[in-house]
Amino acid sequence: MAICFFQFLLLVFFTGFGAGYQDECMETWCSQDHGPAIRFPFRLKDHQPDHCGYPGFDLSCTQSNHTVLELPLSVKVLVQEIDYKSQSIHIDDLYHGCLLRQFPNLTISASPFQIQEKYILNFTLFNCSSTKRISVYLFPVICLSSPAGYQVYATSSSRFISDVPLMSCTKMYKISSVPYQIFYKEYDLQLNWSKPICGHCEAQGKYCRLKNNNTQDETECFDIPKQPHTGAWKKLKAAGLILGVSLLALLVIALYRVHRSKKLKKEDEVKIENFLEDYKALKPSRYSYADIKKITNQFKDKLGQGGYGTVFKGKLSNEVHVAVKVLDNNNFKGNGEEFINEVGTIGRIHHVNVVRLVGYCADGFRRALVYEFLPNDSLEKFISSENHKNHSLRWEKLQDIALGIAKGIEYLHQGCDQRILHFDIKPHNILLDQNLNPKIADFGLAKLCSKEQSVVSMTTARGTMGYIAPEVFSRNFGNVSYKADIYSFGMLLLEMVGGKKNIDVRAQNTSQAYFPEWVYNRLNQGEELEIQIEEEEDTIIVKKLTIVGLWCIQWYPIDRPSIKNAVQMLEGDGDTLTMPPNPFASTNPTRTNATKHGRALNSELAAISELEGEF
Repeated sequence: MAICFFQFLLLVFFTGFGAGYQDECMETWCSQDHGPAIRFPFRLKDHQPDHCGYPGFDLSCTQSNHTVLELPLSVKVLVQEIDYKSQSIHIDDLYHGCLLRQFPNLTISASPFQIQEKYILNFTLFNCSSTKRISVYLFPVICLSSPAGYQVYATSSSRFISDVPLMSCTKMYKISSVPYQIFYKEYDLQLNWSKPICGHCEAQGKYCRLKNNNTQDETECFDIPKQPHTGAWKKLKAAGLILGVSLLALLVIALYRVHRSKKLKKEDEVKIENFLEDYKALKPSRYSYADIKKITNQFKDKLGQGGYGTVFKGKLSNEVHVAVKVLDNNNFKGNGEEFINEVGTIGRIHHVNVVRLVGYCADGFRRALVYEFLPNDSLEKFISSENHKNHSLRWEKLQDIALGIAKGIEYLHQGCDQRILHFDIKPHNILLDQNLNPKIADFGLAKLCSKEQSVVSMTTARGTMGYIAPEVFSRNFGNVSYKADIYSFGMLLLEMVGGKKNIDVRAQNTSQAYFPEWVYNRLNQGEELEIQIEEEEDTIIVKKLTIVGLWCIQWYPIDRPSIKNAVQMLEGDGDTLTMPPNPFASTNPTRTNATKHGRALNSELAAISELEGEF
């Protein structure tokens, strides 16, 4: 009986709650003359309780009765219209009619709203002393310009700085993920929301609200409420007083949960703010030399040294660690070329298998490049014959690394606006993150060309001996193209296989010590490769990597596969791969040792001729 009575009390309470909801969550306005109606999922902050709206949908009214939406980072915008059926809002700048002023601080992705336009881009704004439009690639920003004489322009951040004449301009700031129509004076910016889903309720002529006692934030449709009669409201208040004592314990529990929920939300907000600060730090930025010294703690932790500079470990915050390459001032040619190549290529792309350029420094003659920090060093440490005993990887992981490198090259060749040719693919330039995922690094020798351009012009050979394609040394083997990277990738695959061989090839025959040719002959004659394997399945992986590598190092570029085909071979079944032609048949079949071969190629360097066509 007591249980039934308690259930009856709860029924009466929630009936009263429903009526109370209708009263305190009734549709309202800042101004019925020129403002939108405010109802769920929106609520009028400081006038309606939290359950009347959905998190992130709080509105407020200005002294002039305008409706205001507060977005993350305290960005406030004017709400001109709310379309509840299509779940979209129309916003504008609150004070000056120039929404672009707030975009440097605006982070739409941290809010429950999304920009409705399909195509969004990143833009950079410049302040130019000339009021004459100097390029079709520049969008004039009228509302930011001054009648005193200077003009503000915006251009796509992905465009080369050399494509846009900016001699009379200075950089202002960047704005991310916006439609290009934002620069049109008459453009009306619309945001939409996907959660909560209430459009179907509005389409039925009903309103929407959160379900009672629901922890999943589910919504329900209900008929448009009317103002309750005075008599009914008094009865509900009396019922509430009677229920007060019985529900005191439940209220205490509810208050505790609300307090705990707010505490957790506050912690989440702090965590999100810290993440956004760290994320902002990951955007390629320009640093002063003083910043570089601070980031590296006065160049305290040296990671290594290369031909163009010294690499130090540093950090932008407690969570974001970086590697800083300080370019050598004494190497002026390499300094300028590497700096321009790195910033001009890797600075504008992003791929899971390409190292991220966090920022750069060009402070007078001092130059530095700031990369994401990858704790596992380079692939060379894991496959070198001197190190593989201490840093050995399983064959399945080596296959994943090979596939990741291939996908990174595929992105450079086909995934960017312009094709990027690396020209220095080798184990030392493949860095590994904490999960041993590969990332292509060191774009100091890279060249850019259009995707339609089949060959590139070169006046000198570039790359690392042993990984340079034959055509880079001499035109007798064909034109230089993206197939040069395929050759280097093939040599890298064979080195991954050769690093785990059980025998020393040179110990068997010192006059013919060339592993690619040795392993080809072994495969072609059906002999064992004598490679270290732990499981029977590893034999298939070893054979697959070897065959793909041999396909990639074909002597003539036309015989090599594209990187897309190489990816397909690595992803496919190794047993179905066919043996390639002998890549060494066109040279001396009784090849001299690798050192002599290197000298022969060097002797042909003078035969390089400039290819026709603009780069």
